[in-house]
Amino acid sequence: QVQLVESGGGLVQAGGSLRLSCAASGRTFSTYAMGWFRQAPGKEREFVAGISSGGRTAYADSVKGRFTISRDNAKNTVYLQMNSLKPEDTAVYYCAARSGDYYYTGVRTQAKDYGSWGQGTQVTVSS
Repeated sequence: QVQLVESGGGLVQAGGSLRLSCAASGRTFSTYAMGWFRQAPGKEREFVAGISSGGRTAYADSVKGRFTISRDNAKNTVYLQMNSLKPEDTAVYYCAARSGDYYYTGVRTQAKDYGSWGQGTQVTVSS
C-alpha cells in the first residue's frame, strides 16, 4: 500500500492562497493516479481535483479556475495550488493514490477508485 503524507494546510483569509503537498512512497509513483478530496463538517467527502499518470487533470466545478493540481514524479509529490480561497473551501483535505494506473488515460474522480489515503490536512478560510 502507498503511504501518503500531506502538508501545507492552515488558516488563511478569504481571497488568499495555499499550496498543499502530498508525498508518496514507492518506486513507481509515475504510474499512480493521484487525487485530492475534501470533507467539511457534516458533509460527505467530495472530489476536488485529480491527475492521471499521464498528466491529464480534472476539477470539481466549485474549484475550477481557482485550484491547480500538478505532480513532480522526480519528487514523488503531488500538489494542489489553491487561489482565491473562499470560506466554503474550509475542510479537511485528503490526498489519494491509485497505484499501477499506467494504462488508464482518464482521470479518476471517484473516492472508491483510490486505494490509499493520507491522514488529511485542515484548511480553514476565514471571511
